[in-house]
Amino acid sequence: MRTMTVHTLVTALPDPEVLRARCRALALLDALLDPDLPTHTFFPEWRPGVDLALMDNGSGDQYAIAFDPAGVFLHGFDHECAATPWRVWPRAHWPGLLDGLPPSLAHYPEDPEFQFEEFLDATVCVWREKNAPTWSCGPVTFTADESDGADWLFTLLTDGTPDTYVAYAEDYFERPVTRTAVATVQSGTPLTRETVTALSPTADFAAVALRARELGYAVDDRPTA
Repeated sequence: MRTMTVHTLVTALPDPEVLRARCRALALLDALLDPDLPTHTFFPEWRPGVDLALMDNGSGDQYAIAFDPAGVFLHGFDHECAATPWRVWPRAHWPGLLDGLPPSLAHYPEDPEFQFEEFLDATVCVWREKNAPTWSCGPVTFTADESDGADWLFTLLTDGTPDTYVAYAEDYFERPVTRTAVATVQSGTPLTRETVTALSPTADFAAVALRARELGYAVDDRPTA
């Protein structure tokens, strides 16, 4: 059976504004469930006009998504897949990985904050210029038993459903997670005390509200009826 690669990912990713909203919701949910070491983070105005979403699972796998006025640049790294740059030395990207990256976004692979030891560790790269109708990737090719990590790195972003996040969170954080509260956060409904308590009964609402606002997420801080 052929593994899903970036060529499937570019057809499964939502439009940029939906993707941005999903990234923000993931960061808020993770901050509620593990405020000390969240897997997903989001930085509005990381740079002037640029929002940044990050994922780091602590096991060597990660992704970064830059929402730039010129478009969106996304890269992911699955350290165990066939496309890892570490398959050779010196490190080298999988053939075609960055071919076709438009000039308006071409500076991101060279960004020191995205590099490890002066190299972009990436097995998946996707981009979408402003006003482009679809996502794009380079002309990479894989055999049936080769992968680039696209089949699992971005599942929470391509699926976007409460059930998928709950399954991930209950496995990763090893605790029950309330589906209705997850759905509320994912819908973009302003964060309430009830939602916070449902996800994290011991959380300090004021601290969570501050974090939510830092993420650009709306908060309803009225007292519980």
